[in-house]
Amino acid sequence: MNKALIQGKSLSADRSGLPAGRQEKIKICFVASVDITLKFLLLSNLKFLIMQGYDVYAVCSPGKWVESIKKEGVKVKTIKIKRKAFSPFSDLISLFRLFFYFKKENFGAVFTFTPKPGLLGQLAAKAAGAPIILNTIFGFYFHEGTPYFKRRFFIFIEKIAAKCSDFVFFRNKEDFETAKKEKIIRNSMAEHIGDGIDILHFNPKRFTSDFIKEKKEKMGIDPKKTIIGIVARLVSEKGYIELFGAFESVVIKFPDSLLLAVGSADPSKKDNINLNIVRNFGIEKNILFLGERTDVDEIYSLMDIFVLPSYREGFSHSIMEAMAMARPVIATDIRGCRGAVEPNITGLLVPPKNYKKLAEAIIYLILNPDKAKLMGESGRKKAEKEFDERLFFGRMEKELKELIKRRIK
Repeated sequence: MNKALIQGKSLSADRSGLPAGRQEKIKICFVASVDITLKFLLLSNLKFLIMQGYDVYAVCSPGKWVESIKKEGVKVKTIKIKRKAFSPFSDLISLFRLFFYFKKENFGAVFTFTPKPGLLGQLAAKAAGAPIILNTIFGFYFHEGTPYFKRRFFIFIEKIAAKCSDFVFFRNKEDFETAKKEKIIRNSMAEHIGDGIDILHFNPKRFTSDFIKEKKEKMGIDPKKTIIGIVARLVSEKGYIELFGAFESVVIKFPDSLLLAVGSADPSKKDNINLNIVRNFGIEKNILFLGERTDVDEIYSLMDIFVLPSYREGFSHSIMEAMAMARPVIATDIRGCRGAVEPNITGLLVPPKNYKKLAEAIIYLILNPDKAKLMGESGRKKAEKEFDERLFFGRMEKELKELIKRRIK
């Protein structure tokens, strides 16, 4: 990787990738369902493209992070896009609003992210005549346990979306292989580019033992407690019920253990977690719900073990962040988790929806702190090698520049 790109600078004199003789900036629009996707998953990507000389816009549903995103130099248009897999009337309204916005702004390239915007955003961009349409697959709605007809329906939807794409980026290699197997995409118009995070920000060396001690004191956490952590939205799909069941067994064996749960509630989802449910497991005194946080890097530094017992993932950012923070990871053996976690090297994989195996894995790492430490250290090395976001930014921009040369005169 060239040092100029690592420093966030384009290798060419023409930083926007414009054809020779063209002076104005290329207008780019990112489309996501919600503001938290832009704020916590895509903001670094947006800032990178601004630095490269593009005129960057974004579309998302209204939310509290919109103003914060605008302050980073991104022009944000709010259009409500429901995250529910199928809501015909609302989706049709979103589709038309996206179409008229794209038609008005005349974007050179439209990037779409996550399944619903991937369909609606690409259909609208195609109808509006956007010269370049790029979709990024973080994960599919369907997974190993999806019923056959439901799976075929979602594959059909993905095929429709892909017909609008000039190029499709895959963050997860298993999703890429699945897309080829199901004939969702053609090899010539898709690539697995990996995923990444800011490994300079998520770096355990930033946090001294004194800082960690002080942070725990501020949060009212006994420094002697063993801390298990999860960073995920408060929905059942993330495996919270199984985690609560597993933690009940952990607390019996280790009464001083504490579960830190970082993540926002998601009332729009049918599987939104009612926090009172922890009383059914008798762990209410051993769990701390922290909600949505902007200091999640600091929270990772408090954890001894990170857990994500999710049913479905694209390519988990929280796993990458925990590994970059040198924390041993326990995750479910599913597409999107097993692509990041190397069993017995950077962490442990357990079957999904199995609280007994999850409890066994947590207890094993508590009983074997030296093994857990080695796993964390191996995770940091893997993050430095594979999860540096600057690597896939470069891959994405390279394809964008090639399309600009061919499509925009």
